[in-house]
Amino acid sequence: MALACALAGASSLAQTGSVILTPAEVDLVLLHGPWPVATPDDASNRVSGDPAAIALGRDLFFSTDLSRSGEMSCASCHDPEMAFSDGQPVASDALTLPRNTLALANLGFHRWFGWDGSTDNLWAQSLLPILHPEELDLTPEDVKRIATTARFQPAYGAVFEDAASQPALEVSVNIAKALAAYQETLVTGQTPFDRFRDALQAGDEATAAGYPEAAQRGLSLFVGRGKCNFCHSGPLFTNGEFHDAGVGYFLSSGGVDEGRHRGLQQLKSSPFTLDGDYSDDPGRSGAWAVRQVEPKHADFGTFRVPGLRNVANTAPYMHDGSLARLTDVLEHYSTIDLERLHADGEAILEPLDLTPSEMADLDAFLNTLTAD
Repeated sequence: MALACALAGASSLAQTGSVILTPAEVDLVLLHGPWPVATPDDASNRVSGDPAAIALGRDLFFSTDLSRSGEMSCASCHDPEMAFSDGQPVASDALTLPRNTLALANLGFHRWFGWDGSTDNLWAQSLLPILHPEELDLTPEDVKRIATTARFQPAYGAVFEDAASQPALEVSVNIAKALAAYQETLVTGQTPFDRFRDALQAGDEATAAGYPEAAQRGLSLFVGRGKCNFCHSGPLFTNGEFHDAGVGYFLSSGGVDEGRHRGLQQLKSSPFTLDGDYSDDPGRSGAWAVRQVEPKHADFGTFRVPGLRNVANTAPYMHDGSLARLTDVLEHYSTIDLERLHADGEAILEPLDLTPSEMADLDAFLNTLTAD
């Protein structure tokens, strides 16, 4: 009944003239909220939501001690001043593949991580750069040594007990779980779009009228003719799954970035999944996904749909960082080459043939997804 009343109020508001969206469009807009919502605790990580673990994870995130060179930290590539990304087209140390550095935001709501979904939980994703020789380049023995130093031992011991008596790989996983606990707190704030959306639901004409008409026209395109909300759905503006967006996956150095296909091969061979022994969840909730999913031919060249919250701050775009500006992304979808799509690719994609004014409207809307 409450939802029916809210929708009725929103539909009535859409007809007053202060909002140019149709009632049907308003109903679709309401599906993108409310926001923010509380981040759920991760059942596979026993220190998820633990303030002591969050504090330890934050210290580790910004510490150059957590690297072989002593000069890098997680924040070296995930800079808070750059929306926890690095602003570069591709990372120079991108796990052997030239991929754009994903911004760290709203991670606690994800089911798959990375562009290719090679991990199904945040602590496993946090472990990858620690142990990879082209990133922080530590061994489990290095991580255990760091955890037992005077700087980290007291905090580590308070959260996980004595590192000295634990196997090195267990200590490494625990460090990754503390990092994950911190990253779960990186939730984007409310945006101009959210205030507009909430005003629609509440029937608050005065507040809704403050949302620019250009952004409303762009939003109408987003949920209407553009069908952008098919992949960029819900409060996170992503369905969290994998699609072929018509961006090249042949590497300039030769070979192919297989995308999801490669990610699934890594996922299936990993001991750090929700179905593995390092999960703290005795019920193995969520493990059904890694058990059932299998690589298939159609997964070649597909990549995870990024969320659009704070999108204006996370340029450049696409898995290879090939599109420098939001307007370049809009131009890409306006003129997309259907011949470029995988043979088993996205039947929903077609050139949008956007006019300059429509591109400007969509750009205006996307900019309202950035938190104040």
